[in-house]
Amino acid sequence: MFALPETSIFESGSGLRNLVDEPESPPPDRDTLDPSDWRDFRAQAHRMLDDILDYTEHIRERPVWQRIPQSVRDAFRQPLPQKPANLASIHDTFMRDILPYAVGNAHPGFMGWVHGGGTPVGMLAEMLAAGLNANLGGRDQIPVEVERQVVRWVRELFRFPDTASGLFVTGTSMANLIAVLVARTAATGANVRRQGVAAAGKRLIAYTSAGAHSCIAQAMDLAGLGSDALRVIPVNEQYQIDVRALEQAIANDKSAGLTPFFVAATAGTVDVGAIDNLAAVAGIARREKVWFHVDGAYGALAMLAPDLAPLLAGIERADSLAFDFNKWGQVPYDAGFVLVRDGTLHHSTFASPAAYLRRETRGMAAGSPWPCDFGPDLSRGFRALKTWFTIKAYGAEKLGAAISKTCALAQYLKQSIEREPALELLAPVALNIVCFRYRSEHADDVNRDIAADLQESGIAAPSTTTVNGCLAIRAAIVNHRTDRSDLDALIQAAIVFGSARTGRRSKDCQP
Repeated sequence: MFALPETSIFESGSGLRNLVDEPESPPPDRDTLDPSDWRDFRAQAHRMLDDILDYTEHIRERPVWQRIPQSVRDAFRQPLPQKPANLASIHDTFMRDILPYAVGNAHPGFMGWVHGGGTPVGMLAEMLAAGLNANLGGRDQIPVEVERQVVRWVRELFRFPDTASGLFVTGTSMANLIAVLVARTAATGANVRRQGVAAAGKRLIAYTSAGAHSCIAQAMDLAGLGSDALRVIPVNEQYQIDVRALEQAIANDKSAGLTPFFVAATAGTVDVGAIDNLAAVAGIARREKVWFHVDGAYGALAMLAPDLAPLLAGIERADSLAFDFNKWGQVPYDAGFVLVRDGTLHHSTFASPAAYLRRETRGMAAGSPWPCDFGPDLSRGFRALKTWFTIKAYGAEKLGAAISKTCALAQYLKQSIEREPALELLAPVALNIVCFRYRSEHADDVNRDIAADLQESGIAAPSTTTVNGCLAIRAAIVNHRTDRSDLDALIQAAIVFGSARTGRRSKDCQP
């Protein structure tokens, strides 16, 4: 029997090579996708890195967003390339036709949607991850341990037990779907995976607020439960879920012979940034024996900020939690995450043994359970590395301070709006989202145009939403680069564009 030497040969490649015949050097013209001239490639790589770092360093000097010329659109309608192209020329095309026409969420003037601004640290980590090209579906590899490290940090942050499981996913939409599927297993048993929901003989009903993200309804659809099985509960004056209406809806469904199984509270609603009364919803869920989920897409990471964390009281009682590191965490896209209190139940919802995924106690097939046992993806990128780098490089305190800053800026914007007779606030400012409008007789049409004017000007990029039946200009302050000057520019430009479109200032319209 072959025996290895007592001293490890695996500490360096040279020891292993001593055991086998040294292979002949491959011919120089071998067929490969690696560079034929590594020195030239390295020089070009450094130029590309310098260009994107220059872009980030000087991003404030650029417009937030600009319209794409038709000639640029047409350049991306070419047939499939059949021959190689020079990397430098491809990079030139990127700099000319791609970089200037992104949506602009790295820019401090971007306030349109809840997009993080990213960081240079995260960008470099993404490059390293691409170089490793690790598939984090499973196998015994350190990249999986990096993801497990982040899971431990998330458990600590949200005060979940050590038995809780966590998983990186594309974003909160996928995380919410996973939570619904785990809750479905809890309500019907693991046999639902083979027999389907009809065999359970129950009509499962879920609940969320009118301010919740549409992906909750989509999750019910994709889980085979149907979006009609989602009860949309009205909100109170603070745009939080009405807990009395929630209790009544559950009671009504029970009386009708239906099975309440899932309630999704929101930490940071998509329109106005409200946080549901998580403690109250947790109490109802426990009393009624339904799964308590929190959609904390961006708001959950307020736990990093000592001044904001009390607003999330009750989140530690959730059965599952969904959020994005790529929003307030400033990790480059994408880096969604789901945390499940009952890791065993989570595992039983997704684990799918197969011969080609056989687990062993040694070798590369060791290290189970694998990440693919906790979600639908077998092929998974190394999202954990850019998140790990970000947390290690900045630390929880600095990330929390950046989150607090965006909320302080939202209060500054609120106060600025209240001082301007031409503008009015349309919703309370709970976190970092400010909804306002220019006063006008035809306010909806005018403010829709103002939002587009702002975007096309390159000065600032808010979005629009509807609040109490009125169209609002919505400023979501998420980017760590944003400061008061960006908000001053937003206000001044909104007034200029509003005046140009109305010629006067009118009393506000009634919803």
